[in-house]
Amino acid sequence: SVAELATAEDFREIVSFDRALRRLEGESADAARVVQLRFFAGLSVEQTALALGVSDRTVNRLWAFARAWLHRALREEGSEA
Repeated sequence: SVAELATAEDFREIVSFDRALRRLEGESADAARVVQLRFFAGLSVEQTALALGVSDRTVNRLWAFARAWLHRALREEGSEA
């Protein structure tokens, strides 16, 4: 099964990412939504902009912010473990 393919480390990474994404949602719901659409739904910048009713430039700005924010959050969480 798919669940058996995931290692314990993979599971910890997924849980850490989910926790960080929820924290990002509290910081910037718009940035979190961009992550959900780009990362999970696989939408392009243009498709994400259309779905959210914003410009491509806004999506690019939110995407850059979210990636940096999540990278920092995950690095900090990893150093606490």
